[in-house]
Amino acid sequence: MKVLNIGSLNLDHVYKVDHIILPGETEATGGMEIFLGGKGINQSMALAKAGVDVYHGGMIGKDGQVFIDACKEHGVNSDYIRFIDGKTGHTIIQVDKNAQNSILLFGGANQRLTTEYVDEVLEHFEKGDILLLQNEVNLLPYIVDEAYKKEMVIALNPSPFNEALNEVDLTKVSIFLLNEVEGGQITGLSDPDEILTCMREKFPNAKIVLTLGKDGAKYAEGDKVYHQPIYKVKAVDTTAAGDTFTGYFLAGMIDGMDVKDILNMSAKASSIAVTREGAVQSIPLKDEVLKALEEQ
Repeated sequence: MKVLNIGSLNLDHVYKVDHIILPGETEATGGMEIFLGGKGINQSMALAKAGVDVYHGGMIGKDGQVFIDACKEHGVNSDYIRFIDGKTGHTIIQVDKNAQNSILLFGGANQRLTTEYVDEVLEHFEKGDILLLQNEVNLLPYIVDEAYKKEMVIALNPSPFNEALNEVDLTKVSIFLLNEVEGGQITGLSDPDEILTCMREKFPNAKIVLTLGKDGAKYAEGDKVYHQPIYKVKAVDTTAAGDTFTGYFLAGMIDGMDVKDILNMSAKASSIAVTREGAVQSIPLKDEVLKALEEQ
């Protein structure tokens, strides 16, 4: 079984601020750094750091060589990343004194996928292989349809949620990894328990991971529901917390771990990530996570 992630690659411009800026306001920053990010590459890095052999697909501009270098450094296969004319996707991220963030996203090369490119990449994968997707690249409906035809296992993090997802046949998704905001946007509900119940009714054959911020996470499969509390830490930057959880959850599933152990490991990995700045750089290695679990 192989794992493919067709997802975004962004250069994250992170600004430290006292508070998230208001309309019409000008605020001096306490610093600025550039990190590698994008939900796609964050999740591939999390998978790799959790011990999974993962292939990443996507587009970068001429300014994106740093992603190829990072893939080599962290063990992500970059054979399906393509250079194109134009700018790599980027974000402007405000991180306030409470570690909350606000993100402005420019899609750039992430929005330049073609059907020919998707077909070329999917040719190398087959029935039973896992395809991980988010909503920061174009052609999501086409990618889902073609992967489903090949009987791949489709895992979707429907973030950011927008009208493009209305064109995706979500019944073809085998694993949903989403937060309560995205769950609310799919179901029209606000209560986490009601969201989970509705998701289970709409997608009875899917595994559902619903992250709930300070309230932890819930997992549902069939008639089974599990709850995972958070590990309380002093957060510095929450940017890649969800992506870390996603990568570690899929890694545990691939390894055949018990669901309770998968959730526990994923929560611990996320708790480590939020104590560090940046996205890719903040994601811990599996050995570090397992050691932290042993010491708790």
